Amino acid sequence: MCDEFTEAEAAAELKRKGISRRQFAAMSAAAAMVACAKPSNGKTAALTESTVRIQTPDGMADAFFVHPARGRRPAVIVWPDIGGLRDAFYIMGRRLATAGYAVLVVNQYYRNAPAPVLSSFSEWRTPAGQAKLAPMIAGVTAAGVARDAAAFVAWLDTQAAVDKRKGIGSQGYCMGGPSAVRTAAAAPGRVRAVGSFHGGGLVGTAADSPVQLFASTQASYLIAIAQGDDTRAPGDKDALRAAADAAKRPAEIEVYPANHGWCVADSPVYDAAQAERAWGRLLALYAKL
Repeated sequence: MCDEFTEAEAAAELKRKGISRRQFAAMSAAAAMVACAKPSNGKTAALTESTVRIQTPDGMADAFFVHPARGRRPAVIVWPDIGGLRDAFYIMGRRLATAGYAVLVVNQYYRNAPAPVLSSFSEWRTPAGQAKLAPMIAGVTAAGVARDAAAFVAWLDTQAAVDKRKGIGSQGYCMGGPSAVRTAAAAPGRVRAVGSFHGGGLVGTAADSPVQLFASTQASYLIAIAQGDDTRAPGDKDALRAAADAAKRPAEIEVYPANHGWCVADSPVYDAAQAERAWGRLLALYAKL
């Protein structure tokens, strides 16, 4: 997850690009305005999208639901990074829906506030943003994610846009990586594919650690690891490989030549080439749902 190490990587990347933090924040805001990314709660020529509310055991969760305007499609649950559901993830949800999926992008902080909690990733890098998120991050627990995931899967299976003959995909970024795995464990009969992108905290000894859950799932995995994360914990990829093999779960586990956060467009370390490569591998995984 984002910490002082990934913060240093982000600062170094901005310096390499010759961009100040203030300039990056302004660029993120401008990009969001141009994208007009907020859900329209209606139809475009190709997609139907809306903000939805889903009852969970812990309360009413808000999420962004987008899917092709016609037909039934395999469902995908998207768990955002530490910055939460915001413009970058509305755009990501639409792109995935355009590829042929019924996509639910969740607000993992719904217990505290509706989305968007932050307007962009650059806001997380400010003292005010970190202070705002700190109690919300603490409220995202393994047990809570499991309860949420089961509720999200059950809700998707009631939607006319979802093809229940197909499995469900689950993908997560940063702190969302573990949540994507926990979704597969919460609904093993439905979740058949998991993508974790620069996921933090995947390996641990606790029973609810994602690496310990593989045997409780029926999913195939794509685990894309940031180069800096691998440098700090080089044994994690081997532990993940061993766990997948022991559970007889298909898994593509790779260290990408990019920094933590490289897949999210408003991250200071966004790497378009490596993000596209990871996206291509994700679509290949979902093609088997």
